Amino acid sequence: MPYKLFSQIALKEDIPKYKLHQGDIATIVERHPGAEGNEDGYSIEVFTAIGQTIAVLVVKASQIEPLNESEILHVRQLA
Repeated sequence: MPYKLFSQIALKEDIPKYKLHQGDIATIVERHPGAEGNEDGYSIEVFTAIGQTIAVLVVKASQIEPLNESEILHVRQLA
């Protein structure tokens, strides 16, 4: 099932190029449907705790996961 635009997701893996870590929160800003047999991609935007954009990047659907009600948010320093 595709993610809805502007929904928040968590990264399932580190993305060192952008200094992002598994569990970091991002917002879906665009969906890129995969060609037949390929998974969808998503443009995501990652923000600081006060709303400044850190990065906008494209990830595969398998690299992200929805947030759920049993999780809590955590703050870390951008390395």
